[in-house]
Amino acid sequence: MAGHSKWNNIKNKKGKADAKRAKEFTKLGRNISVAAREGGSDPEYNAALKSAIEKAKAGNMPNDNIERAIKKGAGDLGGAAYEEILYEGYGPSGVAIIVSCLTDNRNRTASDIRHAFDKYGGNLGTNGSVLFMFDRKGIIGIEREDSIDEDELTMMAIDLGAEDIESDEVGFEIITSVEDFNSVRDGLSEAGYSFAMAELSYIPQNTVTLTDEDDISNMNKMIDLLEDNDDVQDVYHNWDMPEEE
Repeated sequence: MAGHSKWNNIKNKKGKADAKRAKEFTKLGRNISVAAREGGSDPEYNAALKSAIEKAKAGNMPNDNIERAIKKGAGDLGGAAYEEILYEGYGPSGVAIIVSCLTDNRNRTASDIRHAFDKYGGNLGTNGSVLFMFDRKGIIGIEREDSIDEDELTMMAIDLGAEDIESDEVGFEIITSVEDFNSVRDGLSEAGYSFAMAELSYIPQNTVTLTDEDDISNMNKMIDLLEDNDDVQDVYHNWDMPEEE
């Protein structure tokens, strides 16, 4: 699963104490609220909301929190209006980075993102400066279990429209086009599979290896600082992050 850092990061962090769970629930709830506001509160008719709910469930977000986030997005509970912004730039040694944000204050978020890049040897770029190095794809992660037949899962995923499926000792990673993501996810869900993640992501076309210890340290610190920001939903990059990192 080289290069698909989002799934690897989730696997690597799964066994760690989740001290940031409340912050993560805030981000997941914000994502649900925006999807509900833009496409309606019924996930059966709002693919973005359905995807946001699936992501929240994969993150073990309680159902009460999910329902509250939907109502907030639908306007039943009030709350701030958020907009989605993508920031692009370069980290140490030219690592390409995309930061996906949901914010109610553009100036605050832009300042925070720029600070993170500047602090750890990066440069915030203009729109389109690194986006062309990534492909927009759906990623579905399924943890390996004794009850899962790999050949059966592979054939089902391909029949549903998946572009690729890879596996290792931890689990399975299914890649789809944006157009086929919902049908593959829904088909696998109906077949009884549970997801560690199921979302649209930016996958790098090529990856960069860092060898300098300072670059590796700064890259890790930059990612941590960005992910710790309430406005940041996701951080994508083309660093071939070592498993032990």
